[in-house]
Amino acid sequence: MTTSTFSVRMDQDVKHQFDAFCADVGMTASTAINMFVRVVVRTQKLPFEVSTGTPAEQDLVERARDFDAGRNIVTRDLIET
Repeated sequence: MTTSTFSVRMDQDVKHQFDAFCADVGMTASTAINMFVRVVVRTQKLPFEVSTGTPAEQDLVERARDFDAGRNIVTRDLIET
């Protein structure tokens, strides 16, 4: 198999954290990135959701959908003092 070099620029602190994570799970950063790329090629999609909304906005939208569908509704009794 012929190999190619793939260069990525990233924040130095993030790279150190990623390298440390990879070492903790027993692999190199190169192995982890190769795994990621193979999953994307095999499934033809990213292995996580990509969205333009902030996490708080996404949570509100999901909660509204759940409410409209009658799912995950929590009620609380108000106690007057």
